[in-house]
Amino acid sequence: MLGVQQIALGSTDKERLKRLWVELLGLERTGGFRSEAENVDEDILVAGGEAFGVEIDLMQPVDPAKTPRISEPALHHVGLWIDDLPRAVEWLTARGVRFAPGGIRRGAAGHDVCFIHPKGSERAPQGGEGVLIELVQAPAELVAIARAPKK
Repeated sequence: MLGVQQIALGSTDKERLKRLWVELLGLERTGGFRSEAENVDEDILVAGGEAFGVEIDLMQPVDPAKTPRISEPALHHVGLWIDDLPRAVEWLTARGVRFAPGGIRRGAAGHDVCFIHPKGSERAPQGGEGVLIELVQAPAELVAIARAPKK
């Protein structure tokens, strides 16, 4: 396997997904797709760039009463490389993002991690819209590649 090609996230309200993924996490919309036959209305985003960019599809059903119900299940969790995890957590917290208990800690693969809670709360209304999102501190060499000037 070369890497992750796409992560598809379903919701009954794509606008709430866009607030998180576009407004707060900074991804750009690169396209869209709508199909009555497949009961899907989706925005296509890209995280990263070049050959290893990952497509993030934000989907909602055209008709929530019909199948397939692309919002069920939303997804369990997705991991995102972050260049400065403490700064990202501080910035997102200030903007109403709810984090799961435990704070920043060492993850299973040895990187520092923390998790955006799947659901918002009264104090922090922005959650992952049903998806647990793992923020992972990228290793220094990956940060250097990401920050290198584009040719």
